[in-house]
Formats: sequence, structure tokens, C-alpha cells
Amino acid sequence: MTVRSKLLRTSTFRLAALYLILFAVSVSALLGYVYWNTAVLLQEQTDYTIQAEVQGLADQYRLRGLNGILDTVQRRSSNDSRSVYLLADPSGRRIAGNLTSLPSIPDDESGWIEFPLDVGNGATRERHTARAFYTRLAGGFELVVGRDVEALRQFADIIRQTILYALAIALVLGLGGGLLMSRNFLRRVDAITEASRTIMAGNMSGRMPVAGSNDELDRLALALNEMLDQIESLMAAMKEVSSNVAHDLKTPLTRIKARVEAALRSGSEAEYRSALENTVDESDRLLDTFNALLSIARAEAGQSRSGLVAVDVSELIADVAELYEPMAEEEGGTLTSATAPGLHVLGDRQLLAQALTNLLDNALKYGARDGETPVITVTAAPEDDKVVITVADHGPGIPAEDRGRVTERFVRLDQSRSKPGNGLGLSLVSGVMKLHKGTLLLEDNTPGLKARLVLPVWHPEN
Repeated sequence: MTVRSKLLRTSTFRLAALYLILFAVSVSALLGYVYWNTAVLLQEQTDYTIQAEVQGLADQYRLRGLNGILDTVQRRSSNDSRSVYLLADPSGRRIAGNLTSLPSIPDDESGWIEFPLDVGNGATRERHTARAFYTRLAGGFELVVGRDVEALRQFADIIRQTILYALAIALVLGLGGGLLMSRNFLRRVDAITEASRTIMAGNMSGRMPVAGSNDELDRLALALNEMLDQIESLMAAMKEVSSNVAHDLKTPLTRIKARVEAALRSGSEAEYRSALENTVDESDRLLDTFNALLSIARAEAGQSRSGLVAVDVSELIADVAELYEPMAEEEGGTLTSATAPGLHVLGDRQLLAQALTNLLDNALKYGARDGETPVITVTAAPEDDKVVITVADHGPGIPAEDRGRVTERFVRLDQSRSKPGNGLGLSLVSGVMKLHKGTLLLEDNTPGLKARLVLPVWHPEN
């Protein structure tokens, strides 16, 4: 496809051409109206003047007779003006006036006639057009009074030609402007297309060009760049997840294989049983990892959002706290809960419970310093049209510089590697918050960690 055909096929050129057509039609109608009214007004003024003069001459004839009108016609004919006069006797022979003969009289009774008129212009003569009114006076005398309307006709022609030239110039400039706009638009679209092909070829760091004009193409490019940033981030996360899954699977599978091989070499029934029990334990941990990954994927995909219902936060916290209080007591610690009444959020109760249990699991495992017992508090309170659920402990906490990355999959800090886990707990909590349009905030509890789940409040009238 040639560049010219591409320019003509762009939506910008088509839109410019459409506006040009509408503009041309509108201007043509407006100028045509002006032209028509101007021409009609000038002709009406000429006709009115002629009729007034005819009436005056007729009055002269009626009051003063033939000598009166003859004197007036001779005097006015001698003036160097654009007026034409002719007074003829009943036989049609000229008596007075600047016309040599009686023009052709039409059959209609309107009295208006137009005829060619030879006008001297120095040594030459020009052919003009005259418009006159013919009337028959008492006694059979004939009177013709008119004007040389050549100047008016030329003025009307000038207006008509001006209108045509103006439309032609507007069409040329409009088409040229449309082509120029289309060229600039096409250049930017081609740049976006080329960037897209580069990205599709595998260069995920490529981005759509932004001209800085903040027009619709810039806004589109910025939106596409944000989407590409998100895609690149997701792909990087997927690669990291794949790498981490492979790494985390390799170790337990290697242990399973080593135990089974050792049991087979020993030939002991006790070794067989021990290997099977260890294999079951490792399989359970692997299943927990895969279940956590599936839960995170479902939460981040938002596939359950259409099924969200009103959830009573107080009941949710009471049920989870009742489950974990005995576990805290077994560790020699305490778990207390306090919630404001009447707090509701729109959510998936099971996923919210899973997020809350993950936070409590972490608080039980990491919420106590060496030689101390865990002290955990769970609270819920309204805050600026939000519901804030807080799980706080008195453990070593999480350093501020690590709080941003602990919500990533399989991220485990050095001090937590001695405890069982797969590094997916906070990732699941973060995914659940995204599904519920909420936020997970990790803050310092001085001492310990304070995990805050900030969720939009749901009112019953909604």
C-alpha cells in the first residue's frame, strides 16, 4: 500500500474531509443566502426608483400636459446619468429621451422590460443591459423609464465569483490540511505499530512512544505503557514463581527419592514404613504449596468478585480467634480479640478467613522473641469509611526495607528459614486484598509487627 493511499484511508483524513464537506455546504448556503439577498435588494431598490420616477412623470403629464412631461424628459435625458428615457407619440415615433427607438415590448402586462443598450465609453461603445418600465399615457403616448443595470450585474457577478473562489480555496486548504494532519497522525500510529512489533518480537522492555502533547494518542500510549508495565511485571513474577517452584520442589522430591532408595536398599519393613510416612509428610507440604499458589492465582485473577457478599467482620474475627486461641495457649501465649460492632465488608468469607488465618499463623510462628511466648491481638475498627482489621504481635517484626518484598511469592527472610513454611502466606493475603479492593499494610508495632487489612466498608443500604 502506497503512502498516499494510506494517508487517504486514515480516519483523520476522513474526519477532516467530512468536516470540510460540512463546512463547504454551510458556507455555500450562507454566502448563497447573502448573494441572493444582495442581488434581490439591489434590484428591488432599482425597480422602486424607476417606479417612483414613472409615477412622477405621469403626474407631470396629468397636471401640465404634454409640454410639462416633455420638458422634464428632455431635461433629465440631457444629464450624464445611467437613466434611460423615451417619450413616443401614439404611432411609436420618438418625441424626447435618450433612447433612439422604442424597445421591444413584451406581451405580459407587468410593464417591466430588459433590453441591450449601447453606451459610449470614449471612442468606443459598450453593450450594456438596461431595465425599464413601460407605460401608456392618456392620449396614446408611450413612456419608457429605466436604468443601466450593467454595474449591478457586474457587482453580482463579482460576488458570485468571489464565493466560488473562496470555496475553491477552502477546499484546497482543507484537503491540504487534512493530508498534513493525516501524515502526522499516520507517523505516530506507525511509531506505535513499530513499537508493538518490537515488543511482540520479544523485547518486553519496549514502550509506546509519547510525544508529550497530551492528546488522545499520548493518553492511549500511556495507557498501553501502563498495561505493558503490568504485563512485564506479571511475566517477571511468573518466571520467578516458576524458578522458585522448581527450586522448592527439587529439595523435597530429592529427599523423597533418597529415603525411598535407602529403604529399598535396607530391605527392612521398618525402613519401608518410615520412608512412606516421610513421603506422605513431604507430599502434604507439596500439596499445601500448590493449594496456596492456586488460591493466590484465583484471588489475583478476581474470578470470584462477582460472588462477593456482605461479611460481618465481628463474626469472622470471632470464629477465627476461637480456632487459634487454643493454639496460642499451647505455645504458652495469648490471643485476644476486640472488634467494633456493626462492621461489614463486601467480600468472600472463605478467602477473608484464609487471609486472617495466614496472618495468625505467621504471628504464632514469628510473633515471639527468643525465650518469650507469643502475645497476639486481633482488632477491627472503622477508619475513614474503611474497615481496618489489625493482627499485632510482639516478635522481632520485619525490617522496613523488607516489607515491600515479603508479599512476593516464595520470599522468606533469613530469620524465618528455620521455621516451616513456603513463603506464600503474605502473598495470598496480598492477593485477597487485591480481589477485595483493599490493602495490606505492614507496620512496626514497637516491638513486633502490625499487619493491617484495610477494606472498603459496606453499608446495608448499598
